[in-house]
This record gives sequence, structure tokens and C-alpha cells, in this order.
Amino acid sequence: MMSTKNKNVFWDKKILYRAMIDSVLKLDPKMQVKNPVMLLVYISAIVTTLLSMIGVFGLKDTSAAYTAAIAAILWLTVLFANFAEAIAEGRGKAQADTLRAAKKEVPAQQIRTPEEKNNITTIASSMLKKGDFIIVNAGEIIPGDGEVIEGAASVDESAITGESAPVIREAGGDRSAVTGGTTVLSDWLVIQITSENGQSFLDKMIAMVEGAARKKTPNEIALQIFLVALSIIFILVTMSLYTYSVFTAKLQHTGNPISITTLVALLVCLAPTTIGALLSAIGIAGMSRLNQANVLAMSGRAIEAAGDVDILMLDKTGTITLGNRHASEFVPVDGISESELADAAQLSSLADETPEGRSIVVLAKEKYNLRGRSIENMEYIPFTAKTRMSGVNDKSTEIRKGAAESIKTYVEAAGGIYSKECDQTVQQIAKQGGTPLVVAKNHKILGVIFLKDIIKQGVREKFADMRKMGIKTIMITGDNPMTAAAIAAEAGVDDFLAEATPEGKLAMIREFQSKGHLVAMTGDGTNDAPALAQADVAVAMNTGTQAAKEAGNMVDLDSSPTKLIDIVRIGKQVLMTRGSLTTFSIANDLAKYFAIIPALFISIYPGLEMMNVMQLHSPQSAVLSAIIYNALIIVALIPLALKGVTYREVPAAALLSHNLLIYGLGGIITPFIFVKLIDMLLAMLGV
Repeated sequence: MMSTKNKNVFWDKKILYRAMIDSVLKLDPKMQVKNPVMLLVYISAIVTTLLSMIGVFGLKDTSAAYTAAIAAILWLTVLFANFAEAIAEGRGKAQADTLRAAKKEVPAQQIRTPEEKNNITTIASSMLKKGDFIIVNAGEIIPGDGEVIEGAASVDESAITGESAPVIREAGGDRSAVTGGTTVLSDWLVIQITSENGQSFLDKMIAMVEGAARKKTPNEIALQIFLVALSIIFILVTMSLYTYSVFTAKLQHTGNPISITTLVALLVCLAPTTIGALLSAIGIAGMSRLNQANVLAMSGRAIEAAGDVDILMLDKTGTITLGNRHASEFVPVDGISESELADAAQLSSLADETPEGRSIVVLAKEKYNLRGRSIENMEYIPFTAKTRMSGVNDKSTEIRKGAAESIKTYVEAAGGIYSKECDQTVQQIAKQGGTPLVVAKNHKILGVIFLKDIIKQGVREKFADMRKMGIKTIMITGDNPMTAAAIAAEAGVDDFLAEATPEGKLAMIREFQSKGHLVAMTGDGTNDAPALAQADVAVAMNTGTQAAKEAGNMVDLDSSPTKLIDIVRIGKQVLMTRGSLTTFSIANDLAKYFAIIPALFISIYPGLEMMNVMQLHSPQSAVLSAIIYNALIIVALIPLALKGVTYREVPAAALLSHNLLIYGLGGIITPFIFVKLIDMLLAMLGV
């Protein structure tokens, strides 16, 4: 169950205990080699451990206690880095355990074809293959991922989404996909299996949330290459310092050169170990935050792209508007009374189960007390995409309601007149952002029903925040340009695509991408699949078709189109956290340079006294203080790596300035304070 509740689950006792065990298991060289920077610390810990062991036989590099202390602190540094990654993975493993509980062997009622519902063979769910047909009745668990071929039912998806409210799944349309492990609460469904055993959506979720399928993103790889390059530079610098100290010691006859133990400790302190230790945890935690938002990312690349997108393409219905248009007014024309229009509109809507149809019935009841009516003796004409109208027929009456152009064609084909007043009313409603439905009775225009789209509360402010970040928002709608323009203005989006078609969406995405933009969009239907496949961040609805889910690189388990905005925020927060901690780490290295180098070399190069601003107790205490700080800062920053830096809706340039000020300056000042405090503590203890 992937709920957004219990956000402090990272610090759950079970997760902490598991992370501690995993920290030790990750000492395996095969695991360490995956992180080159921490591999350097790992090798350094082995080298100093060997030096301390050799010291037992009298072959001392330096004080045995000092060498042993350095070795112990280096091993702690490696363990702390392992712990940071393990605690980040802990949330995913806890979620995976819950999902495994939902994934269980259940009996499946297999049928040969949808027509042969009575010819049932009961088999184990693990034996189902892609393309098989099954029937699932009320109270039964759906044994595998599939597409509803026939029927409609209420389904409990709490095992997957964490939400207890049941949802409707039905054949046809964009709410036909079902997930294995969910439960049918009412009626029955005929389902065609869409995945092989072991490759179900639940299997993919377990692999993703557990981290087994996580790959490093391009930005992570690029940053790691940069950190490796820095580490190599510091290795060369440390080797040069050792050569310099040997040469100077012999030249000035000052005694022994700087010990290998000290130089190894110096190398670890100067290498970017802080970000090296936390880099993986930042990426895993970002994916976990998406999981908490009930979004399954098929790759880390998708999260990273979400942080870089500058174009958001959002469906109007369900994202910008509440999704259900409601009748708000009856507008009669050509001298027809409003009550006569309401009477005909209600009759045409009594068998209409759409939210719009029900709202027409309710409005007529409330305004004209039209109740207790029936169309039992009438022929109901359902809405189709081809006719774009619906209505009723009886012996003497023929009522139709629908799109203006469709009703115009219908009336004029029968010799009727489509009046100018009706045309003007339709245009006026469209300009106000409404949807006009024209009503005709016996091929005579009665008037227009004003269907109003309700803009979701707060979306205008959200789009203003996006604009501050340099993100352009585009509303996608099937409405005509006039209606689309009115709703776009009310919602505060930057642009819109009216009368959207699959080809139009795809062309718009490609056009933006050709200009160097990164595009994010949502979709749930088969007709959205081409555009989803083309978009850089493609969020498919879990209720949507299999084609849409396969084309997307993220799946929203809550099927909420507004989730795209949250996904962009999480993606940007991951990038902000990585950038902030990288800045802090490099600034840290600069400060530690001033802490250690003067203390180590001041005896052989007195000119360094001017750089010895920290006045540490001794060269050995300077190294010990710095390396202790180096280990402890990793632990101190784990909460920030897991939670992420505070999200700020500002342009990239302002964000960069903020990070340089807070994390750059903080990274320089913090070591000066805490290395000095640790040094004072060591001096008090007589170390």
C-alpha cells in the first residue's frame, strides 16, 4: 500500500534495524565498487587497518593508537555512507513487503471466449498467460493484470493505491484496466490478461520500490564522473605532498616525513566523500517520495527529467476543471418559454447517465419542480461520437439535444430553421467558457443549455508558481477555440490546444522538443499513447488503457491528472537537493584544506603560519578532528538527503544564488566551527 501517510516512516524501528544490518552487508567489495568515491575510503580503511596490524610487529608507520583510530574512523565513514543508502532503501523495502502481501496465489476462473461464460475452468493464477480470458465475480480477487472486455463493476484497489474508496471499472473507454491483487466488490467482469506471470504491474512495482530495478540517471553518472575526477586530482596532490615531505625532511634533517596514515586520512578528508556518500540516497529517496505520492516511476531518468521540464501539457477535464460539467442555465430562443425548454431538456436526459445529463435533470427539478417522469414508453436515442447528440422518441414527439453543429445539421436536414438567435446564444456561452447544448423538439429549436466547467480551486495559483519557475503551462481540450480561450484565461494557463486530436498533441510535443524544450504530459486513453511515448515525462493514469500505461514512463495509481504538478515539484526537489549537497561538499573540502594542511606542514614550511587560522592543538589532532567531522557530517546530512531541501518556486538563476549563499557559505563555515570544537574536545581528553 503506497500511501502518503506516515512520512516519518524512514525512522521506523524496523527500517532502522534493517538498515543497520544492510550497512554491514554492503561492505562486500562487489557493492562498494559501485560507488568510486566511497571505494577510495573503503581502500583507505583497509590500508590503515593493515598498517595498524603491521604496527603490532614493530613496523610502525606512526603511533599504533593513532593509526588504529584513523582506521576505525574510516570504517565508520564507510558504514555511515552505507547506512545513508540503506535507510533510503528501507522505505522501498517496507513498501515492497506490503505489496508482496497483496500478491498471492488465487484461483482464476478461465473461459475460452467472452461468449462462453458458463464454460469455466478453475486454474491457479500463476498459470495464466497473456491473452487468456477470465471471469471475476463479486467478492473475488482479480488474479492478474488485464483489460475489461465485458461488464462493469466496483473494484477495491486499496491493496495497490492505499485508498479505501472503491472505483468503477468497465469495458470500453479509458477506465478498462484492472490490476492483479485488487478485489471486485459488486457485479462481474470478463477480463483479458495482458501480462505474463512474473511481469505483472505488481511485480514491476515491487522491483521499482525495492530499488532492484533502479539505474543511475544521466545526471548522477555525470556528477559521479566529476567526483571521480576530483578524487584522482586529490590522489595526485596527496602523492605530491608525500614526495615533498620526504624531500624536505632529508634536505632539512627534520626527522621523519609525514606518515602514510596521515596522508591517507588527508586524502579522505579532501575527497568529496560527503556527496559521494549521499548521492545514491538522494536518488532513492526521490523515487520513494514519488511512491509516497502514489506514483510509480519506471525509471530514475523520468524523475530527473521531471525536474528539468519547462513545458507542462495538461488535460482540461479533471486537471484544470473538476471534470463534470454541470447545467447552470436554460436559455430559450425564438419566443420559447424557459419552462418548455426545461421540460424537453429533462425528457431528453432522463436516460442519460452522464454527469452532464444528471445535472440537467436536477436543474429542471429545482427550477420548475419537474419530478416523477418516465420514458418507459419512449425510445431512448443514446449519444454517439458520430452523431454528437442524444434524445428520445415517441409516437408524436422527437427531442434531441447535442452539439450546436450536429443539431443544426439535424434540424436543417428535416427542413427546419436554425435561427440566428440560437447561433448568437451558442457563441455567447462559448465566450464565457461554457459548453452549449442545443435542444430541438420536432425539428424546431427550443433553446440552449448552458453547461459550465468548474475551475478547480487553487489551480490558478499553482500555474502562477509554475510560471515563476520558468515553466509554460498548456491546456489540452477537445472544446472549440472560443470556449478553450475563455477557460484558459480563467484558469491562468499560458496557452491552450483546442479541438485536440492525437495527431495534434504529438505534433505540438515534437515542435517544442525540436526547440530544445522538455515536455511533460498526462494521459489515460489509447489515443494518448503516441503523445505519451513522445513526451519526456509521460504520466499514465492507472485507470487508463494498457496502451497508455505501456507508453508512459510513470503511472499515477490515484489516476489524478493534477499529480503532474506534484511530480515536477518532486523532480525539481531531487535536483535541488543534489545540487545543494554537492555545493556543500565541495565547500567543505575547501575548509578542511585550511584546517589540515597548515597544521601538517607548518613545522617544515613556517610560511604556512599565516594560513593556520584554526590554531589546532597538534598535527595529529588536526587530522583526527577533520576525519571525525568528515564521518559525522554524513550522518548529520542523511535527514536532508532523504527529505530533500525545501522546495522553492523560483527561477534557476535565483535558486543557484540561494544555494551558493546557503550551502556554499555554510559548507565553508561549518567545518571551521566543528573541527575546532572536536579538536578542543580531543585536547581536553588528552588524545
